[in-house]
Amino acid sequence: MTQAATRTLIESYYATFNAGNRDDFLALLTEDVAHDINQGGRETGKASFRTFLERMDRCYKETIADIVVMVNEDGTRAAAEFMVHGQYLSTDDGLPEANGQTYLLPAGAFFTVSDGKVARISNYYNLPEWERQVTT
Repeated sequence: MTQAATRTLIESYYATFNAGNRDDFLALLTEDVAHDINQGGRETGKASFRTFLERMDRCYKETIADIVVMVNEDGTRAAAEFMVHGQYLSTDDGLPEANGQTYLLPAGAFFTVSDGKVARISNYYNLPEWERQVTT
C-alpha cells in the first residue's frame, strides 16, 4: 500500500468508529486481526474484536477527535494520536462504578496494514488518569 492509501484507511477506521456502524468498521480489518488491548492481552480475529466492541458499546460512549496519523514509507505501518471524548455508561468488569461520568483522555494507537486492511491495532492510554476522571 502507499502512504496515502494507508493514511486514508486509518482515517476511515476512526471515522467509521465514530459513526457507530460496527459492520463497516469490522470490514476494515483482516480476518485474523490482532488486537492489543491497553494494559491487557492480545485478542485475535474479527469475532473477538466484535465481542470487544459490543462490551465497549455497552459500557462507553466514545468519540475520537483531533486525530493525527503518521505512516511509514512503504505504508505497512501507521500510528495515530488522538483525544478520546467519552462517557462511562455501564460498569465495566474490574473498574469503578459507572454513573454517566464524562472523560477526556489523550491516547495513541499503532497499526500494521496488510492487503489494504488493518491487521494489527495496539491501543494505549493512561488508565490511572481515566480512573481519576471517572472517580472524582
